[in-house]
Amino acid sequence: MRRAIALRLQVALAAVTTAAAVGVALPVMQVSAAADGATGFATGNGGTTGGAGGQTVRATTGTAIHAALCGRASSSTPIIIQVEGTINHGNTTKVSGGSCNTAAGVIELKQISNVTIIGVGSGAVFDQLGIHIREARNIIIRNVTVRNVKKSGSPTSNGGDAIGMESSVRNVWVDHVTLEASGGEAEGFDGLFDMKDDTQYVTLSYSILRNSGRGGLIGSSESDRSNGYITFHHNLYENIDSRTPLLRGGIAHIYNNSYVSLHESGINSRAGARAKVDNNYFKNSKDVLGTFYTSEAGYWQVGGNIFDNVTWSAPGSDNAPAGPNPQSNTTVSIPYSYSLDGASCVPDIVRQTAGANKGLQVSNGNCTPQTPTPTVTPTTPPTTPPPGGSNLSIGAGSDGSSKADGTSYGNVRDGSMSTYWSPAGSTGDISIKWGSATTVSRAVIREAPGSEGGIGAWQLVNAGTGAVLKSGSGAGTITFTPTSLSKITFRITGSTGAPKVAEFETYAG
Repeated sequence: MRRAIALRLQVALAAVTTAAAVGVALPVMQVSAAADGATGFATGNGGTTGGAGGQTVRATTGTAIHAALCGRASSSTPIIIQVEGTINHGNTTKVSGGSCNTAAGVIELKQISNVTIIGVGSGAVFDQLGIHIREARNIIIRNVTVRNVKKSGSPTSNGGDAIGMESSVRNVWVDHVTLEASGGEAEGFDGLFDMKDDTQYVTLSYSILRNSGRGGLIGSSESDRSNGYITFHHNLYENIDSRTPLLRGGIAHIYNNSYVSLHESGINSRAGARAKVDNNYFKNSKDVLGTFYTSEAGYWQVGGNIFDNVTWSAPGSDNAPAGPNPQSNTTVSIPYSYSLDGASCVPDIVRQTAGANKGLQVSNGNCTPQTPTPTVTPTTPPTTPPPGGSNLSIGAGSDGSSKADGTSYGNVRDGSMSTYWSPAGSTGDISIKWGSATTVSRAVIREAPGSEGGIGAWQLVNAGTGAVLKSGSGAGTITFTPTSLSKITFRITGSTGAPKVAEFETYAG
């Protein structure tokens, strides 16, 4: 549904210069097709494989995602993190470790490499919580929804970007995701998919971007021209004010995308940028291609696009639209193979395949959906504990200070996520105990499915001495100085509703 978004760009700029015809030859790249299906420019520079070949772990909280990253042997050890449930501020805390650099209130993929995050089961929703990729390489994000990330108001996350990349990022494949907001800058939102400060070799494919003032940018300012080699294909941009994308410098390949209800402008190639724009379908939109809001021109090569009820502004001091009869003013060579769907069927094939929870379907090149054979099967595996040896809670004893009806202390040490312990109220203690002193340095608290985010403030206590080993909020992995003890207590001091602890795992390392 078409909706007015309270976002209006206000820029006093000089006249846009006429774009000269410029031919562009891309540098020779090493191009390798990833086994798990990465496409476009993400196949360059050695390819994008994410966590292929690494351990597969399961996460139902943001803290658990961070714990999986921090539990690796090194910051480059491959890992596949399967995510299910709602990830939010209440269950996303900072986790420390030598193989990670995380922060609370955002999924932080910082100074790391070789990671896949994929939604599984009933789906993964990052609610008001952004994904930040910084100083990282070889990252895959698939089959997740990221919604309503704010830069102002409350809560805030990731500068208001649903997915943001910056600072020497290389080789990222984002596929079958849904990125959405509920307004524009006036409502506290920023971009859905932003890249800046030397981000290169990225593909966004089969995804939905909607209900936002800003679709996304490549380059944070006219001087930030170190980004490029970005592919956008088979994506739906719907109910967006502008930036689909905004490209400052660099090269972009934009093909087989469906654009509906772009209110102010669409593909904004400026500051010397070059875009190859093939077989896209633009409908009920304004100024879908050109140079806007700057005097520094960008360029485009067009072919096979359909413009359905598209209106064009007259050239003026602050814009140079490509229409009403868009013509190429540059040429761009693409160094990888790809198949073009006919533009007339793009809205239909994108509707069937794009976004999270669509079965990872893709086009067969003739506008027919097909399901590829994935190397990462999106099914629910048994819960895999983080590295650090055996779960010491299995076979141990348990007790607590309070217990609601229908639960058992033993449910937190049975290795099953389908059973749980819950306190009689919003606070209470649950303990693991051994017959002799046992050294512990890590605990993992897992909430029962459907109750994620219920646990608030907590303390981890050495029950023998009363010493507080660690305190914090939200479920997930807790690391502390190795301690020899015979009983350890997880003390919930605050919660939302009735907290449910499915597993209280303990590890020596």
